[in-house]
Amino acid sequence: MIRAENIVKSFDGRRVLDDVSVTFEQGKTNLIIGRSGSGKTVLMKCLVGLMPTDGGEVWYGDTCFSRLDFRQVKAVRQEMGMIFQGGALLDSSTVEENVRLPLDLFTDRSEADKRDRVDFCLERVALTDANRLYPSELSGGMIKRVAIARAIVMNPRFLFCDEPNSGLDPITSGVIDRLIAEITREYDITTVINTHDMNSVLEIGDKVVFLHEGRKWWEGSRHDIMTADNPELGDFVFASPMARRTRQPK
Repeated sequence: MIRAENIVKSFDGRRVLDDVSVTFEQGKTNLIIGRSGSGKTVLMKCLVGLMPTDGGEVWYGDTCFSRLDFRQVKAVRQEMGMIFQGGALLDSSTVEENVRLPLDLFTDRSEADKRDRVDFCLERVALTDANRLYPSELSGGMIKRVAIARAIVMNPRFLFCDEPNSGLDPITSGVIDRLIAEITREYDITTVINTHDMNSVLEIGDKVVFLHEGRKWWEGSRHDIMTADNPELGDFVFASPMARRTRQPK
């Protein structure tokens, strides 16, 4: 579980996050949604320590992440997996080399153990024959699956996904959504997903947090969102064609 308590962040005197408090639950897909400029990317950066807060605290379980020194922060980060918007694979490295990179950087496992772990993770994302391929040989969906394999190779307790469906067609996006949700439940991970994709919200949103002008404006599940009495949330949600279709009576 991750808790953000009264998070404040400003840039040039403008508050981008204004007293945001939210709990991200273990074993669930926790989605952060909101318009561009609402503060969702800044909140995620504060959660993982890429950006210091101006006020408030971030907790990982019983550990106050905001108070840790560099060495302690590094230890917690080894329990995090990250899926970046574009996949962020190394173009000059094979799929296998990309996935094993965290093992090379942060562990002293044997070569055989690393190979076994990489093979297991690639099998989990249905890429068993892709070890020797390079990113230029992969489709957009395959790149995202390699990124997921790399994110889970260290068996993380916390998984952060920044717009994981960006640039993907709806069918492939659904595959990625379901894979992230399955892995979250299977390994009991605390997963936090930044997204503007209402398909993802309605498909896998165990918990949804809506940010509006830097504030937490609403939270609930995907089952609650369609009937929420919140005008700003409604304007955001029903701008989506899928959400409009889902709202219409059958």
